[in-house]
Amino acid sequence: VFPSSAFSFFCQTLLLRVFHEVEQAYAVWPMPQQMSQSTDRYPINPQLLAFSYARDSAAQSGCSVLDAAFERYFNLIFPDFVGLSNIWSEPKPFTVSVKVKNGECDGFPDEGSNESYNLSVSAGQAVLKAESVWGALRGLESFSQLVYQDDYNLYFVNKTEIEDFPRFQFRGLLLDTSRHYLPMPAILKTLDAMAYSKFNVFHWHIVDDPSFPYQSRNYPDLSSKGAFHPMTHIYTQSDVKRVIYHARLRGIRVVPEFDSPGHTQSWGKGQPDLLTSCYKGKVPSGTFGPVNPTLSSTYQFLNGLFKEVTSVFPDSYLHLGGDEVDFTCWRSNPNVQAFMAKMGFGSDYTKLESYYMENIVNITAALNKTSIVWQDVFDYRERIPMDTVLEIWKGVPADYRAELGRITLAGYRVLLSAPWYINHISYGQDWRNAYTVQPQNFSGTEQQKKLVIGGEVCMWGEYVDATNLTPRLWPRASAAAERLWSDEEKTSSVDKAFPRLEDFRCTLIRRGIQAEPLFVGHCKHEYSGL
Repeated sequence: VFPSSAFSFFCQTLLLRVFHEVEQAYAVWPMPQQMSQSTDRYPINPQLLAFSYARDSAAQSGCSVLDAAFERYFNLIFPDFVGLSNIWSEPKPFTVSVKVKNGECDGFPDEGSNESYNLSVSAGQAVLKAESVWGALRGLESFSQLVYQDDYNLYFVNKTEIEDFPRFQFRGLLLDTSRHYLPMPAILKTLDAMAYSKFNVFHWHIVDDPSFPYQSRNYPDLSSKGAFHPMTHIYTQSDVKRVIYHARLRGIRVVPEFDSPGHTQSWGKGQPDLLTSCYKGKVPSGTFGPVNPTLSSTYQFLNGLFKEVTSVFPDSYLHLGGDEVDFTCWRSNPNVQAFMAKMGFGSDYTKLESYYMENIVNITAALNKTSIVWQDVFDYRERIPMDTVLEIWKGVPADYRAELGRITLAGYRVLLSAPWYINHISYGQDWRNAYTVQPQNFSGTEQQKKLVIGGEVCMWGEYVDATNLTPRLWPRASAAAERLWSDEEKTSSVDKAFPRLEDFRCTLIRRGIQAEPLFVGHCKHEYSGL
């Protein structure tokens, strides 16, 4: 017989344990559009869990994307699996049945990919239905987060119904591999973590002023003379293919950026006469500025480079940059001055930049690629095709909201990255700022707001390399991931998001992602992935 006080304590402990287990089960990040659960829970024996294709699924065994995902998610769900069964329960098989309407098993995700899915978890089974393999990947990620362990390390999942789809089609993350070279394992690990947060675009800012690590087939001097080191600090063609393949299996597009005419100092080391020679008075100063937009050889080279790049990177988008062009060198060069006069540009060097950007956008259009450019291209009133995507990177909320209004009023699609430059850090919970961004909160019609196709987290590399990349990215980037995936009203509370993000951070730690702490506390398995 329990003493009354002991019985009361026992009940409270039991209630707390049940509450904790149900709360654990709710830790799906980013939050699904619709999700309902009950306290009914089902044991999962790792030895008896099987992933399978539904009989009427368009994808079947041999589907490269899903076959790889089944193996990957088994290991993610059971990181400590050593062949032990749930000895206290009857052996009960559990099946995860996947049905996709369209195969696409050998293709690449693109801007039109459907990532919606429905997931139903009941006794002995989870049924996952999706339009495409890309939606099935998102559903498998959600299922993997639903499975939890009790205090005895036994696995359970609660009865659950999910209907889910992304709010925005473009949910990107930028890595800068020029200012510091990022070795392949760091990039591949980032792609893994992106999939855990349902990001779907890797924006590879692969070259810039400091170094040119991309090893071109047709222009090998670009990396042999422009990289930090011609052998150890380059991305070979096979490296690039490996990144694209790794990303594809996780439903992630790879969009490269070759930013010009500025940010090109490293280009000039391996490509003679590409950059503008700066003058001091009437003589060259020995320094160089942006790409020289007055020479036909410039466009012949860029046409050859972009032709190669678009054959290597399968995505329909190519980022052309176009930001932060310093006109000082152009102004100093007498040949550029003569070209300006000939073209009737006067002394307005934004017209010269417009001339350059319009030329290279036309080059990519001829290669059947859609261009992304930074907002500067729009701000300088450049004539670009209406299918060009503009990316906003400047300003405080009032500034970028005004820019959202201007760009969408002109009919262009837009990406927002200005509030998500998370290479900037501050003491405390700065993820909250990223979480409270409202991408469609600007003055404009509903039609304008539909032109906001998504956004990007940007990790610029001045002070970031492989030693601090992962903890600086995660879980801070995950705050933006939920804003880009989930319903805005249902995720409006930062305080309610905190315990879920804290739990998700522990999931990342368990999966070997060195995500930094959100506040004081601990994770059950916080050292296993280190």
